[in-house]
Amino acid sequence: MASEKVETIVAGNYLEMETEGSSKSAKSKLSRFFWHGGSVYDAWFSCASNQVAQVLLTLPYSFSQLGMLSGILFQLFYGLMGSWTAYLISVLYVEYRTRKEREKVDFRNHVIQWFEVLDGLLGKHWRNVGLFFNCTFLLFGSVIQLIACASNIYYINDNLDKRTWTYIFGACCATTAFIPSFHNYRIWSFLGLMMTSYTAWYLTIASLIHGQVEGVKHSGPTKMVLYFTGATNILYTFGGHAVTVEIMHAMWKPQKFKLLYLIATLYVLTLTLPSAISVYWAFGDMLLNHSNAFSLLPKSGFRDIAVILMLIHQFITFGFACTPLYFVWEKLIGMHSTKSIFKRALSRLPVVIPIWFLAIIFPFFGPINSTVGSLLVSFTVYIIPSLAHMITFAPASARENAVERPPSFLGGWAGLYCLNIFVVVWVLVIGFGFGGWASMINFIHQVDTFGLFTKCYQCPSRKA
Repeated sequence: MASEKVETIVAGNYLEMETEGSSKSAKSKLSRFFWHGGSVYDAWFSCASNQVAQVLLTLPYSFSQLGMLSGILFQLFYGLMGSWTAYLISVLYVEYRTRKEREKVDFRNHVIQWFEVLDGLLGKHWRNVGLFFNCTFLLFGSVIQLIACASNIYYINDNLDKRTWTYIFGACCATTAFIPSFHNYRIWSFLGLMMTSYTAWYLTIASLIHGQVEGVKHSGPTKMVLYFTGATNILYTFGGHAVTVEIMHAMWKPQKFKLLYLIATLYVLTLTLPSAISVYWAFGDMLLNHSNAFSLLPKSGFRDIAVILMLIHQFITFGFACTPLYFVWEKLIGMHSTKSIFKRALSRLPVVIPIWFLAIIFPFFGPINSTVGSLLVSFTVYIIPSLAHMITFAPASARENAVERPPSFLGGWAGLYCLNIFVVVWVLVIGFGFGGWASMINFIHQVDTFGLFTKCYQCPSRKA
């Protein structure tokens, strides 16, 4: 009975929003079908699509650093860990939202974000920490998508260098400012996942058909620096749940999110494992100097299709990463409640400028993933959610009145706290500690080798 009351409270305003929107959109059911999403399926597509963009192309590179066995085990391990902390974020969101709606707070025309959840549950200091890490991670997440666009298109058209392509795609990605919220990613997230699925199976099949290169070697792991760099790239891969709160807020019934991220991760693993294993099997240690898997596969129509589809998906993923930044910026300048889509879009454009600039400074496709993974993802989506959950429910009264209780198989609150402590210690020591050390050494090596503002990172030298 209590759970039914909670569901009514949490879902209440979403039903109001949907009712209000339905009268306006009745003129165009087709537009509503493609544009206005809020179901469990929409959320699943958003989670899966956001999790598996350009990292698909760098995971074979990580396998060459880790070796086959470690690469597989780290994907499974971090996939489960990421699903767990996404679950924690969803629990905290529902807890915050339920408390606020019991106080008659109206969230129409306002998108709840992670830092606001932390503020409402734990106070302003937690809000500030959450805001810093979340915004910085999403900023560099957007940068990585932009770098990936330039890196990929180069394998179709090398008449322009990668820096020039970054300029072009920066302008293209700025158009995501016109997509109001995660409600409006319904068709995009569906298409994005289909596109990435094609690319994953292209990588798998093309590598198997190509076969192993002559004299192929699979010597990884050979150095600790490379080992932990590869591990943190996988940590980054399964750390795409920094937008969990925004995706939940776009749901009509967010309390149904719960295991959604785990189910999305299981599908993602069916894409990442076969493709990474196959490409590494075919090319081995050659991948150590080719962070983009496309660079080793022979040019063909199928490869060009995969590149184009990945470009479109990276545009979508750029929007996923950047939309929460748009919301923060809107709230800062007082434009968040503005109903005009055009005015909001224009106000968002300044957010793209630093992303554009950073992508031109640090065009290191692959190594930048590990750096962001160790320094930002480790705190943003692993350590902070685990600590926040433990502190929120530390008082006995909070545990007694919790909207969402721990899963029974964990052994109650004691088991949940043990698991959260393990996540914090593991990620702090392995992800941030060793991973940060290794990825920074590797990143500095890239700067020393290629320099900042390099025109064409890892481009083959042109024949005279």
